[in-house]
Amino acid sequence: MKQRNGKPLLAGSTIGILGGGQLGRMMALSGSAMGYRFVALDPTEDAPCGQVAEQIVAAYNDREAARELAQRSDVITYEFENVDAGVAAMLMEESYVPQGSELLYTTQHRLREKRAIEASGVRVAPYREIASADELRAGVEAFGTPCVLKTATGGYDGKGQWVIRSAAEIDEAYETLAKAGTELVLEQFIRFDKELSVIAARSTTGEVKTFPAAENIHVDNILHLSIVPARIPDGVQREAEHLAARIAEGLGVAGLIAVELFWSEKDGLYVNELAPRPHNSGHYTMEACRTSQFEQHVRAICGLPLGDTSLLTPVVMVNVLGQHVEPLLERMAQPDEAAKAHGVAPKVHLYGKQDAVHKRKMGHVNVLAESTDKALQYIEDTNIWKV
Repeated sequence: MKQRNGKPLLAGSTIGILGGGQLGRMMALSGSAMGYRFVALDPTEDAPCGQVAEQIVAAYNDREAARELAQRSDVITYEFENVDAGVAAMLMEESYVPQGSELLYTTQHRLREKRAIEASGVRVAPYREIASADELRAGVEAFGTPCVLKTATGGYDGKGQWVIRSAAEIDEAYETLAKAGTELVLEQFIRFDKELSVIAARSTTGEVKTFPAAENIHVDNILHLSIVPARIPDGVQREAEHLAARIAEGLGVAGLIAVELFWSEKDGLYVNELAPRPHNSGHYTMEACRTSQFEQHVRAICGLPLGDTSLLTPVVMVNVLGQHVEPLLERMAQPDEAAKAHGVAPKVHLYGKQDAVHKRKMGHVNVLAESTDKALQYIEDTNIWKV
């Protein structure tokens, strides 16, 4: 890998981003305020990041376009983990990619990821590699139902997985997911009380900091709410942050890593999945913390001291999907009486995507409040998210 000289990359440097979606957009907006320049590589014309930064329009596996990105950048990062690992490895030879390709290689594959988490001394839900319908049958018998069959690669927002609720589903589940042409993994279903996530940052200097844990609520396998402070005991909050820091150090992270967890009051914490980048459940940090996850990522990959992650105010982040855009825009055009009544401050972030497709993430709203109960009541009363 092309190495830096040990000095931090300062304002005026150019950060290249593999991917031009909303995470790149918010990273560029935050980093631009710090004086950095940005260029993104994304196949979509006028991608969200391309609206606020320079953009190279090309496929992610286009090596010549990747070389152009390298030539125009002082450091390269990525905004989602399904980047071609081969391209990332090539860029390591020609540019400065502090995140490297090894972590990308690991987190692109659920089996490799689980083994890496276990190697860090952190617990994951019991799992088995599945290579046939007979192996799946044996796994379901061992784990009981429900249990979850997933493709080892690809899949997000509930895609690439099947919750097996009875033995009658085994053959169909196997045949359906096996079409993806990748390994399959069966996970024991964890009967959790809360879904949590912690964003951890590790700088190229080795400094590590974590953000407060978020309590996450999903609807149709898509993140709906992130509630901070999470409604969990203080000891669980500390343990979740400790586990995230341990994983960041154990995997040699440079930048951010999102650690998704299940918490059971009976059985404790299990790590579910990792994402080596800014994460949807960390969007609350944009107004609610002294440092946002996006500023922290820039600081980490550029070798700057990490920022203070203290929470300034209770907050609930609510995702804006395609079906929510029109009622949200209508509300934004009028005085927000509900916000006044509840004493909350809604902060709207829209991503600049062209088509408001049903269930597509189009933006989010951070509802700042004296308590998360007030923020949740405001979200309920607006009726936007009942559409």
